[in-house]
Amino acid sequence: MSPSCHVALHYFPEVSSDVLRELSGFLFIIHRLKTPSDTVKPRAVVMSEPKAPTPAPGDTYKGWLFKWTNYIKGYQRRWFVLSNGLLSYYRTQAEMGHTCRGTINLATANIAVEDSCNFVISNGGTQTYHLKASSEVERQRWITALELAKAKAVRMQPESDESGDDSTPPASGQGAGSRNSEVQSTLRTLSSKVEDLSTCNDLIAKHGSALQRSLSELEGVRLGGETSEKFRQVTERATLFRITSNAMINACQDFLTLAQTHSKRWQKALQSEREQRVRLEETLEQLAKQHNHLERAFRGATVLPSSQSNPSIDSKGPVPVKGDASDEDDENEFFDACEDVQEFITVPADPKYHRRSGSNVSGISSELGMDDGTTSLDEQSLASNPESPQSQELVPVRKRRSRIPDKPNYSLNLWSIMKNCIGKELSKIPMPVNFNEPLSMLQRLSEDLEYYELLDRGAKCQNSLEQMCYVAAFTVSSYSTTVHRTGKPFNPLLGETFELDRVQESGYRSLCEQVSHHPPAAAHHAISERGWTLRQEIALASKFRGKYLSIMPLGSIHCIFEKSTNHYTWKKVTTTVHNIIVGKLWIDQSGEIDVVNHKTGDRCHLKFAPYSYFSRDVARKVTGVVTDKDGKAHYVLSGTWDEKMEYSRVMQSSRGGENGAEGRQKTVYQTLKAKELWRKTPLPEGAENMYYFSTLALTLNEPEEGVAPTDSRRRPDQRLMEQGRWEEANAEKQRLEEKQRTVRREREREANRTASPSEEALIEDSISDSPLKSGHQDNYTPMWFERLVDPMTGETTHIYKGGYWEAKEQGSWDSCPDIF
Repeated sequence: MSPSCHVALHYFPEVSSDVLRELSGFLFIIHRLKTPSDTVKPRAVVMSEPKAPTPAPGDTYKGWLFKWTNYIKGYQRRWFVLSNGLLSYYRTQAEMGHTCRGTINLATANIAVEDSCNFVISNGGTQTYHLKASSEVERQRWITALELAKAKAVRMQPESDESGDDSTPPASGQGAGSRNSEVQSTLRTLSSKVEDLSTCNDLIAKHGSALQRSLSELEGVRLGGETSEKFRQVTERATLFRITSNAMINACQDFLTLAQTHSKRWQKALQSEREQRVRLEETLEQLAKQHNHLERAFRGATVLPSSQSNPSIDSKGPVPVKGDASDEDDENEFFDACEDVQEFITVPADPKYHRRSGSNVSGISSELGMDDGTTSLDEQSLASNPESPQSQELVPVRKRRSRIPDKPNYSLNLWSIMKNCIGKELSKIPMPVNFNEPLSMLQRLSEDLEYYELLDRGAKCQNSLEQMCYVAAFTVSSYSTTVHRTGKPFNPLLGETFELDRVQESGYRSLCEQVSHHPPAAAHHAISERGWTLRQEIALASKFRGKYLSIMPLGSIHCIFEKSTNHYTWKKVTTTVHNIIVGKLWIDQSGEIDVVNHKTGDRCHLKFAPYSYFSRDVARKVTGVVTDKDGKAHYVLSGTWDEKMEYSRVMQSSRGGENGAEGRQKTVYQTLKAKELWRKTPLPEGAENMYYFSTLALTLNEPEEGVAPTDSRRRPDQRLMEQGRWEEANAEKQRLEEKQRTVRREREREANRTASPSEEALIEDSISDSPLKSGHQDNYTPMWFERLVDPMTGETTHIYKGGYWEAKEQGSWDSCPDIF
């Protein structure tokens, strides 16, 4: 008996049990009405006997399952949701709010168990899910839930046909069918709730009348003073409840009338909206496919020199020619590898921005947060031709060479190398020049200045954000020379230098020196008469992973502009050489770069997308955003590190676009039309026979008078290799390496003789330690650089101390060591 009945018996001992049962039932109904309808059904009130609970049609079952994707990736973990007779799946739980990867209707599906953990769901051929649970118990739970949901979906399916001719014909396609089923299921649920409300309405009216009759019977009972007061209070409350109930019943009747009247209209309107959305999605998908095909057709139709046509294809590595099939079947799920590569979305800005005249440039700049005094250079300054007349003012005083001897086709016997390595220390194994190219690492470092014009144009900018665009394009351009360059540069000897004096031709000159051998590190300093200075110290760390070799440059690069005193720093990304053991070598660049202006706080975040065989995106893609110190975006950069970079001015930005991985929202930038910022210069004719050297690289090892005795041009093994005399080059290379070891041992002995006992023990310990742990252990003082703490970054680095170019003018090289 309920607590309400006990209260009634206490106050009304003479009331009949029938009246109390009516009162208890009515209070029970009121309690049920306070309970959410999806957890307790009002219909359960009329049941005389308790029944085992069963999942309602709206119940859901969620969990992780492994889904078969394809033969390459096998089973992948996916989040599955079973709801209203539909089984849907997502890559992550965060995707449930925006991206459904697939849905299957269980009403027409077959469920088959393969083994203890595997089962298959198929709807007759168009959709088949091969699923695997983590355990047999988990598999059985899913099978039970699926069978129950299928049975309910089959029972409820005939109800979806009741609308007859009034309903809109279902849209074609698998996606539309699943959406129609979802709409029908939702409408069925709403109809069920309306029926429940109608039942509650009838029950309230019934039990309200019973309560009124019971109270009327109680009026004839003689009661005492206290009991009479209690009875009066109950009567007042019953009267108030009756008034409220009547108002609610009238409101419910009005709602039911309106719901029944407009139900079909709402259903048709919802169906129309659903179908319109499906048509829009199909149209967008078709446009995306056409755009993708046009991009591939454009890349395939691009005219390249005959010497580049085949190498450009080979250098891409295993880049496939994707047909339509790769775009049609989303079930293949080939795009996990490149998921969330693009961190933002760009869309065309409002046309009003394009209609601004030249007199409104200052207005645009003010919207971007720029001062009026810094807008003298507009967009045309960014899109100016690299080969402007000013960059060609200086006529070269000498004609540089445009060819080197062709690379000989020497076969490499790996066994001959391996047998000579037996019993030797790894550090003393001479690697043949077959793996090399006839340039040293110092010369490769100087190739960063291939597109120095970008810094020249940046030095003219009065606006730091525009200047940042040039600096960012310069950082990307330094990788364009590595596309086909699978040969390893010569390791510089300790104290080796390389000068690149192009003052008369290009207005700059640079100097590199190998400042450490264990670990290997090179310092570089370049200065231009056009107002910029570039300096860096690069040390390399590598990891061999069997199939590929990752090379991670360590150290920062600094660029300082004299006029504005803007100081930029950044680091290099990881270079990966693939197919080390088997196959054709190919190179990829991947990682992120933050170019920071330490004076203004401006920043450019560049992202080098790693190559993926399954990606629809352009290979070697680079994207970037230029922001000010407050984080406001002003320019968007895009392109590839082997071809070109473009910029777009940002007019507006907002969040809430297409969601990225794990539910992160991408930023949508409204930009002006993209304009070219930098483009790679084509390789010279016959480059495939000359180690794929660029025009600048062909001149780096050209003999030149007046350079230091330690210059890479004077290195004999490198010169012999360039001439095609590889056997002599191997012998000379071994001689130089052994000479370097002898000089180092002598330097260590000299340090031991001059050091105190405690210092001697410290030196011996440092020599025995691993180079990577002990830092610079060469006990060597560079000729032209000194080791200092950089005031901007706080890093210990080698900075040019001067004296080299003065020594060259005087022809005084007496202090240079004899390293060759």
